[in-house]
Amino acid sequence: MGSVVKRLLREAGQTFAEEAGIPLKDQPGAVFKLLVLANLLSARISSEIAMEAARQLFGAGGGTARGLARLTWQQRVDALGRAHYVRYDESTASRLGDMAELVQEHYAGDLRRLPIKAERDRDRAAELLREFPGIGPTGVDIFCREAQAMWPWLRPYFDAQTLRGAERLGLPADPKKLADEVAEKDLARFAAALVRVARDKRLAETVLKG
Repeated sequence: MGSVVKRLLREAGQTFAEEAGIPLKDQPGAVFKLLVLANLLSARISSEIAMEAARQLFGAGGGTARGLARLTWQQRVDALGRAHYVRYDESTASRLGDMAELVQEHYAGDLRRLPIKAERDRDRAAELLREFPGIGPTGVDIFCREAQAMWPWLRPYFDAQTLRGAERLGLPADPKKLADEVAEKDLARFAAALVRVARDKRLAETVLKG
């Protein structure tokens, strides 16, 4: 592992899920919480606010598909409001409720069924994820970047934003070559760190200067 990559992981190598308090484990609650986070992060709003919104929703009882569906629309709006997720709070509250209902209807509340339904095919998984309200191409990328920590069949998952971060650091822009820079278990952390670099020029400069 090169010195730039080591510094990158040291400076920014925490997944967004972990920062939001979501353990990246192949468990029903964790996978559902990651889907909620991907939905929240898809909006044009800061990642800090989105992660706090996730924490507020989970704290209110929305950490499972059943729990989120049982929250009233107003309870979801209030949770988002406490996180200052205010520009999109009403529409997002509706989408999250619909999403939770779909997870219950199509996956019996357990998103670990999604890889089986997708036959562990990344393109098919993306199609299934886009069926959820609020999950478009950006949401798919967010979910899969982080879910590769739990689901090896997604690895390596580097989307356009991670590759922009890699280019900023002078790292390979080819996904397979980029994956060779870290151990397989660190791919999700690596991808998250590259996203942060793509968004933050100062962070990139810090990593490059050492």
